[in-house]
Amino acid sequence: MLRIPHLFICFLLLNVTLLIGQSTEEIVDQIKKEAIENSRLEQLAHELMDVIGPRLVGTPQMAKAHDWAVATFEKWGIDARNEEWGTWRGWERGITHIDLVSPRVASLRGMQLAWSPGTADSGITAEVINLPAVEDSLAFANWLPNVKGKFVTVSMNQPTGRPDYNWEEFATEESFEKMKTERKAQTRAWYQQIRNTGYNTVTLNGALEQAGAAGIIESYWSEGFGANKIFNANTKNIPVIDLSVEDYGMIYRMAESGNKPVLKVVAKSKELGRVPTFNTIATIPGTEFPKEYVVLSAHFDSWDGATGATDNGTGTITMMEAARILKEIYPNPKRTIIVGLWGGEEQGLNGSRAFVEDRPEVVKGLQALFNQDNGTGRVVQISGQGFLDAYDYLEHWLQAVPHDIRKHIETTFPGSPGSGGSDYASFVAMGVPAFSLSSLSWSYGDYTWHTNLDTYDKIVFDDVRNNAILTAILAYMASEDPDKTSRKKATLPTNLKTGIQREWPKPRSPDRAGGQN
Repeated sequence: MLRIPHLFICFLLLNVTLLIGQSTEEIVDQIKKEAIENSRLEQLAHELMDVIGPRLVGTPQMAKAHDWAVATFEKWGIDARNEEWGTWRGWERGITHIDLVSPRVASLRGMQLAWSPGTADSGITAEVINLPAVEDSLAFANWLPNVKGKFVTVSMNQPTGRPDYNWEEFATEESFEKMKTERKAQTRAWYQQIRNTGYNTVTLNGALEQAGAAGIIESYWSEGFGANKIFNANTKNIPVIDLSVEDYGMIYRMAESGNKPVLKVVAKSKELGRVPTFNTIATIPGTEFPKEYVVLSAHFDSWDGATGATDNGTGTITMMEAARILKEIYPNPKRTIIVGLWGGEEQGLNGSRAFVEDRPEVVKGLQALFNQDNGTGRVVQISGQGFLDAYDYLEHWLQAVPHDIRKHIETTFPGSPGSGGSDYASFVAMGVPAFSLSSLSWSYGDYTWHTNLDTYDKIVFDDVRNNAILTAILAYMASEDPDKTSRKKATLPTNLKTGIQREWPKPRSPDRAGGQN
C-alpha cells in the first residue's frame, strides 16, 4: 500500500480549505495577477502564428495546430483531445513567385488563392489582358476566344490605393468628394460590365478557364494600404492569383494602354484528397454540477493569406490563456469548463455546428458560452443575444470584473439573437445562452480581416491580456453562480410591412463533407 506523508496530506487539506474560503475579490485579484505576471500570450502567439502559420481547413498546418493545442493544454494539466467532425478537401500551399518580365522586369506582391490549382515547376509565362466592356453576353462570347493562353484580370482597377482616412486628413474637401463620386460611378460601371458578360463574379472564372485562359489575376482590396483579401479560387486546372492593389493597378493600366504586360507565375500547391477535420476540445471537470457547462469559444481555423493573427489567433489565445489561468487559480470549478477551438468557421461555422449536433448534453447543460472572434482590440460590447433574463446574470458577473476593464464595456439587453457572426450563433440557434465578446476595431476590416497583413505584429497584447482576464472572470462567475441561467427568449418585433414576426435563427446541420470543387 502506498504511504502518503502526513505533512503532504495536511498541505493538500490546507490548500483546499484556503481555496474554499477565498472571496470572489481574492479569486479575481489572483486571476488578474496571474494574467499579468505570468502571461503566456506572446509565447502562444509566436508558436501559433509565426511557427505553425495559417490554419486553412484541410491543410497540414491546420492538423498541426490542433495537435499543438492538445499538447499545450496537457502541458498545463488540462485534458484535451481533437474531435473529428467531418472531412474536407485536403490542400497544401507551396511557394508563389509572380514576376513582370515585359515591358520591364519587376517582382510583384501576390499569391495564389486558397485551393487554387498550381503550376508546373517551370511556371506559366503569358501576356495579361483585361476584361472588355461589352454590351451583352453575345458580345462577350464573341470576345472570349481572345483569352486563350493569356492571364485575364477580373477585378476592378481601384482609382486610389489610399484608404479614405488618408484622404480625409490630407485632401481638400472638394478633391475627396470628387474621388468618392468617381469611385462610385466606376464601381457601378464595373459590376454592370460583369453582368453584361452573362456571368457573375463566382462563375466568370470557370468560363475563362473553359475558354483556354492561362490563369486568372484578381485583386480584392480591403481599402487599406497593401491589404488584400485572400479567399478561394473557383477553377479546376488553372491558377488564380491575387495581386496587391498597387501591383494590380500597374498591370491593369499597362494592358489598358496597349503595353502588353507579360507575367511569369510559379505557383506550387498539392492536392491531398479528402482529409479529416477536427475541433480541439479541452475540459476542466466540474465538481458540484459536472453536467452543467461554461464554454470558452473561438474558431481555430483561418484564411491563409497571412497567419490568421487577429482572425482568429487572438480569440484562440484568449481562450487558451483564460483556461490556463483558471486551471492555476480555480482548478476545481463547480461547473465543467470547456474550451472549444472550432474548425471550419470560415466555411459556415461548420465545427461549432457539428459540436452542438454531436454533443447534446453540453447544449442541454450550458450555463453560458463566451466567444471572441473579431480582432485584437479590448472587448467593448456584449449583447444579451435576445435572452430575456440575460441582464440579471451577465451584469452580476460583470460586476466582479475590475473597473479598469469593465469601464470600456457597453452592454445591450435583451439584445438581438442574430443569425450569423461567429460560432456563438450555432449555440444561440439551439436556444441556449451564448454571447459574443465584441472588441474594438483596430482597423480590422481594412487591414487584417481575411487579408495578407493579418500577422503577429498586428496583435495588441495589452488588449488581449485584458480580454483573457475578462473571460477568465466571467467563466469563474458563471461557474460559481448558484442559479442555472434562464433560456427565456425575448419576443422578436413584427415587420410592420408584412405583419410577420421575426424568427430566432434556426439550427442547421454543418457541411461535414465540404471542400472546394
